[in-house]
Amino acid sequence: MTVAYPRKLRNAMGAREILANVVRDREIHLITLNRYRFSEQRSCKDLTDLIERLDGEPAELVRDLSRHISDEARHAMWLTDLLVDLGQNVGTPPGVSYIDEFERLLDKEQYRNLEDGIIAALVAINVTEKRGCEYFSAHIHALKQAPQTAENVKIRETIEKIFPEEAGHVRWGNRWLAQIADKSPEHRQKVEQAKRKYVAIEQAAFESGMDIMLGAELRRVTRLVDIANTMPMWERPQYLMERLPATLLAPDLQMTRVDVAQRAWNRDPQAFMEKLVPMFLNGLNTIEKKPATKPKA
Repeated sequence: MTVAYPRKLRNAMGAREILANVVRDREIHLITLNRYRFSEQRSCKDLTDLIERLDGEPAELVRDLSRHISDEARHAMWLTDLLVDLGQNVGTPPGVSYIDEFERLLDKEQYRNLEDGIIAALVAINVTEKRGCEYFSAHIHALKQAPQTAENVKIRETIEKIFPEEAGHVRWGNRWLAQIADKSPEHRQKVEQAKRKYVAIEQAAFESGMDIMLGAELRRVTRLVDIANTMPMWERPQYLMERLPATLLAPDLQMTRVDVAQRAWNRDPQAFMEKLVPMFLNGLNTIEKKPATKPKA
């Protein structure tokens, strides 16, 4: 069965590269930790909604999901305690929300029957947990390379408590999906199709939260088409038409650009002009182009 792993940011920057830069800037570092906290907290709500949709069946899955909620709540508590101790705001983190974008890109017709809904939910959980594991692992590595201040050590110890449980969530999801796939060739096909779809959705949501450079709107459209291409042909037009306007206009992206620009200007106007502006403009050079098809002889 296909094993899906998170891809790099625009196939260029890996988690270790990103986190190595994050831990060097305390403000960005604390905002990143708050994003972790927000994601863990939001997971409790989303998993509770899933349990309510399942309405007690299958009981074994409901039990597992209840334990999952307990883990996520504990992670949110640890991160909240950490941030409060460090004097950091624990409100909604600034910037484009990975979770909100993931939910916006979901196909709401996925729950046409209970079994399809379970497969969709398990794959969605699995791909997001894998991204979390990738970043927790990279974060621990970056903190081990950073100066061993009391604050950095405290942050690392908190993430080291969370990471093994998140890895356990990935293994749990893999087991459930393997059990479903083993039922029949039809079930295996459903699981594989769901993996292709949700890997594309997760990648699009991940990039939307990381990419604010010029041309990001067009890159978002490219990812939207990637998602549509995992669907049956007759479902693609409606999916694209429903999401294309918000993808192109992207009000959350525009607000994030303004917020980042204000923060950068207030901190260092010279660095803003010398580094951020050229980086922003360079975004046009990263718009992906498909290779030209050679004409047939």
